[in-house]
Order: sequence, then C-alpha cells, then structure tokens
Amino acid sequence: MLDLDRNRTAAPPRDAATLILVRDGSGALEVFCVKRSAQSAFMGGAIVFPGGKVDETDRGSEWLSLITEAPPRIDELADSLEVAIAAAIAACREALEEALVLPTTKECNGNELRELSIRIRKNPIELRSWLAERKDRLSLSSMIPFARWLTPTAESRRFDTRFFMLRAHADWNASHDAHETVDSFWATPRSILDRFIRKEIQLLPPTHRTIEWLSAHSKVDDAIAGALQNDLRVICPELIPQQDASGETLALTLPGDPEHTEREARVPGQSRFVLRSEQWLPESAPAHRPSR
Repeated sequence: MLDLDRNRTAAPPRDAATLILVRDGSGALEVFCVKRSAQSAFMGGAIVFPGGKVDETDRGSEWLSLITEAPPRIDELADSLEVAIAAAIAACREALEEALVLPTTKECNGNELRELSIRIRKNPIELRSWLAERKDRLSLSSMIPFARWLTPTAESRRFDTRFFMLRAHADWNASHDAHETVDSFWATPRSILDRFIRKEIQLLPPTHRTIEWLSAHSKVDDAIAGALQNDLRVICPELIPQQDASGETLALTLPGDPEHTEREARVPGQSRFVLRSEQWLPESAPAHRPSR
C-alpha cells in the first residue's frame, strides 16, 4: 500500500486534491468514502475520499469565467493562489470521476454527470467545454479549505494534497466509478473508525486523522465552522524507527511530535502513527524517547 524507504532521495511531490463530502444523517454527521482498487499503485485497497492528481487542464486563465469566487483562506493551501485554485478545480473534477458528484451553480442530474464523467475520462478538457455549453460554473465558493498533507519523503510516490470539505446536496447520488474505485458508502465517522479497529478496512494516516476530526462534530454546520479555523500549514509525516515493548517497528510522526522536525502541532490528536500488524495506528510518542 505504501512504498517506504528511510534512505530514499526525496522525489518532488505532485499537486493533488481531495474532496470531503459530508451530510447530516439520521442523528449524526456522515461522510462519503470510496475504496481504491487493489490494483492501484498508490494506496491500493485503502478507504479514501474522492481525489487525485492536478491535471494541466485544471490550470489556466480559461477557467476564470467557469468558476465562482473562491472560498476564504484558499490561498493558504499553496504558495500561489493559482496553484490553490487549480487544486480546487481538480478536487471537483476528481469527485465527478470517482463519485459522480460535481458542485455547480446549476442543477444537473445523475445521467448528465455519468455521461460527462465518461467524456472527461477520455479528455479532461471536456469539463470546461461542458460548463461553457451550459453557461454554468464550478461552485468553488461552497468548498471549505480543510488541510494540506504532503507525502513523506520516504515514499516513492509523493503528493502535495489539498483537502476541501463540501456539504453534499440532498439530491446528490454519490457512487464509486467501478474503475479507480470499487466500492463506496456513506457512514458516520465513528462507525468508520470502529471498522478500522476491527481490521475490516484500511485507513492511511491523513484519512484516519480527518475522520477522527470529523467524529468530534455531530452536524455539518459545526464541522464547517470548525474547518474554517483549521491550521492550513502543510503536514508532512516523517518516518522513523520505533523500538518499544512490542518490538521494532516504524512510526510516521506528525508536526508536534518530539521526534518531528516541526515542533508545533498542526492538527489535533495523537502525534504519530505506528505500524502495528499492517495497520498505521494513532499513538502518542513513547515517554522514554528523547526529543531531537
């Protein structure tokens, strides 16, 4: 699922984006997840949010008439506003490809989106053409900047991923694409974490930490209010060896961990993920480990 090597020369990361779809369920907030195909080279078989790499067709001034005003603080997700906007557009496009969801200013039905997803899979530039034909725009203003995660330098495939949160419309029929994603579901964050504990699903650290964050919010309004206060500085886990009573293993430390080069925490929760029985489990730093 991950290809980690502490001695690897860091590969340059590619820009990427993901969309956290949330809705108010029966008494609790629910989040939409997809399962990546086991054949995927990166995170194969993992439960994730719809997302993927930024394409060159997601960039450029041609988009200016095809998007709404950007949400507050989006510029904090990148070194330039242009990069951040391209990431938001990519998040929309990938949500269409992987979940048949597209935030636009005009309503569109499931059949339209299904046909469009086929068109853009062949040529991503078709999304711009479709919006222009409809005199429509991507509703970037409805997307909430949530977090920025950078793949560890120890991983062979690296992505600088911007996370956005979006309230799902009641009439949206989100579903996996049966290509890059092979399953999908709406569920409460707590139930997803419980399934992870029972080893029924795989969650990698960024997804686990996001779902853990969501589990503290019972309503979408509360989650959006909380997300607007999030620290949007980059979170880059660092791979270290860990020796404890269970033996020798690996840990991915987060900013704020005593063995991470960034001493200030940027996301709430335990400060590292430790590899235990093929799962990355959230833990606190061992008391006996010295800081560096």
